[in-house]
Amino acid sequence: MFYKDSFATFSLKPIWGIQYWSNKNGNVFHRWGGLEASGYLGKHLAFYANLRDNYESELLTSPTFFNQRQGAPMKGGDNGGFDYSEMRGGITYSWNWGSLGLIKDHLQWGSNYNGPNILSGRQPSYAMIKLNLKPVKWFEFNYFHGWLVSEVVDSSRSYWNGDIYRAVFYPKFLAANMFTFIPWKRLNVSIGNSVVYSDVFQAAYLIPFMFFKSIDHTLNATYSKGQAGQNSQMFFDISSRQIKHLHLYATLFVDEFSVKRLSKPDEMNFLSYKIGFRLSDFPIENLNLTSEYSIVNPLVYQHNISTTTFESNNYNLGYYLGDNSQEFYLAVEYKPLSRLHFNLSFNFAQHGLDHVYDNSYSDNLDKLTLLENITWQNRTFALKTNYEFVNNAYVFLYFIKSNIQGYDIENETAKYYLNKRTPKIFQGDNFTVSFGFNIGF
Repeated sequence: MFYKDSFATFSLKPIWGIQYWSNKNGNVFHRWGGLEASGYLGKHLAFYANLRDNYESELLTSPTFFNQRQGAPMKGGDNGGFDYSEMRGGITYSWNWGSLGLIKDHLQWGSNYNGPNILSGRQPSYAMIKLNLKPVKWFEFNYFHGWLVSEVVDSSRSYWNGDIYRAVFYPKFLAANMFTFIPWKRLNVSIGNSVVYSDVFQAAYLIPFMFFKSIDHTLNATYSKGQAGQNSQMFFDISSRQIKHLHLYATLFVDEFSVKRLSKPDEMNFLSYKIGFRLSDFPIENLNLTSEYSIVNPLVYQHNISTTTFESNNYNLGYYLGDNSQEFYLAVEYKPLSRLHFNLSFNFAQHGLDHVYDNSYSDNLDKLTLLENITWQNRTFALKTNYEFVNNAYVFLYFIKSNIQGYDIENETAKYYLNKRTPKIFQGDNFTVSFGFNIGF
């Protein structure tokens, strides 16, 4: 459905899709459907809405799973499956060099082709005030203030209503900004910072251009050892397309940093790195070669206060493998026709022990060793193809050769780590065929 006149533009489109997976472990499917709408009112006001209802015949989406499926609060459904719904949307006001909006959506920050390590967007969508400014050609600014879901019960505000317990969560917020400089054409250099804070809404974090850690020092000026302020982060991103056909990029996420640790080989800073490149349209048009390497030190994205963790709905806001992990990704993509797309990829990922950020061990937190013990490993080759047979409607077919294993470490078994990190259908050494179709994205 589409409508347009001199003042308003409106479109309404259906969403529907289904995907099957089959291997020696069994057969599962994911089905989804809904509607998406978008439009404009006048020259400056825009809106959109997207509603999807989902059903998984087996649990495929969880905060602890190491996959890039967007998170959702799950509930038991019919026939032993799982239901969840997702509502996204927003309204924005735009002018020549910027926009301001109130939206509920996923947000990704960080250059990547296989999962960003600043903000992954994997958690369930949350509401935010979002600001974008581009006043000159050489500078762009992005900011948002989001209302997260802590899922930490505030017992003083929770109550019983008859035999029903009304659980009220502690409020939790995220403020972040990103300054992007463009000193030369096709070179973007970005620096930004963020803070996760809780308990009391603070107007100071609504000021877009601030260094949030310094604000925390003011708001929590009297805290001492054994106490804590809020949870702040910094990040850097560089993206270069100055060499023809070649995109080079690197991202650094700084969770906790001390200059003193640089001179001590047995101590580490809480950092996450990502480097990569994509070679496009060379030597053949519509052929892309991508390589990406990511590494996350122990305890990155964690915090010692449950209400200020780098999470929403218990989903990590950062890299999908979490801390104490590494991943190598290689892919070749080709589009022989405008509507036909092939992707051949190799993925090798590892995760170590799940360390706990606990003040009782504060003297040893920076002495942990990256991947000293491997608890989970994924080695996957995949050939994926999709074809747009009519406008906005797709069919797809995947062939996946994977070996995903857990390992016996300390007091836990390999099966424990495998069940925690991987849906049952993909556990072990498998050849999986997946297929389906969808209308809309």
